[in-house]
Amino acid sequence: MENEKANIKKDFSKVRCMKKKIFISRKLPKIIVEQLSAEFEIDMWEKEDAAIPRDVLVSRIKNADGLYCMITETIDREVIASAPNLKIISNMAVGYNNIDVEAATEKGITVTNTPGVLTETTADLTFALLMATARRLVESSEYLKSGKWETWSPLQLTGVDIYGSTLGIIGMGRIGEAVARRARGFDMKVLYHNRSRKPEAEQALGVQYAGFEEILQKSDFLCLLLPYSREVHHLISYKELNLMKKTAVLINTARGGIVNEEALCKALIAGNIWAAGLDVFEQEPISQANPLLTLPNIVTLPHIGSASIQTRMNMAKLAANNLIHFFNGTGMEKRVN
Repeated sequence: MENEKANIKKDFSKVRCMKKKIFISRKLPKIIVEQLSAEFEIDMWEKEDAAIPRDVLVSRIKNADGLYCMITETIDREVIASAPNLKIISNMAVGYNNIDVEAATEKGITVTNTPGVLTETTADLTFALLMATARRLVESSEYLKSGKWETWSPLQLTGVDIYGSTLGIIGMGRIGEAVARRARGFDMKVLYHNRSRKPEAEQALGVQYAGFEEILQKSDFLCLLLPYSREVHHLISYKELNLMKKTAVLINTARGGIVNEEALCKALIAGNIWAAGLDVFEQEPISQANPLLTLPNIVTLPHIGSASIQTRMNMAKLAANNLIHFFNGTGMEKRVN
């Protein structure tokens, strides 16, 4: 009997000490892998610059207790169903529209993200994109490099003024507030539209609430900074673009699906708005056949809103800590559901 008890105790101890299995969908920096390897049994997709094929993802997460993924992976109901042991999905992004949160919740799977750490960096990029679009920086650089610059002329490559203009922000979250702070240095009048009013932001930043149509009609620059959901799919389409000023600039650093790209393309060609700056697209990577890439009055970037070394490392660490806190039971993970 004593031997049986000892064996049971030994087996229980062995089970308790077994490391949880974590699958990582993209190659991470060595320091993050070492942090996770100290806590878990790690399996990682090793190709740094190639997204994991869907069938490989499904195969590799079959026995995983946790998934560390990126916005490049679509974690839908089918993928979730293929991983019966899965207990947590840690998304290395603040947005999580790549994950079927409802399906995860039904299965009792926790979904986490990385809010806060990318706020200022994304706000920097948003304002940089606004300035580059307004002053035609990319177009001007290409003009010079192609040997077209032969003389100076009064209206050559003229843009639109930023200082003293009206900035509209749709989505006054952390990033929206950070962009509004930057706008103060340019003496811009800032209007915002949000699901609910933000009295604290109005007082601290001097921003003014505006109705949806009002913000479209009055903005010289319109920045989209709201999270994506089915409810805001193609929030900006033909009707909305026609309400904007012909001199207006549209900036999207949120999610591509918020803008109807076909409508935007037609508006830019017709001169219904002056220009656009996009860091995000409905399909990513964007197809080289997309007509938006042929237009002179648009600046396009490959989804680099949070792409500073410090911020991406902070995001990676937070996504790793979400897994560690979850399995250690500390309750400190950044939960979505």
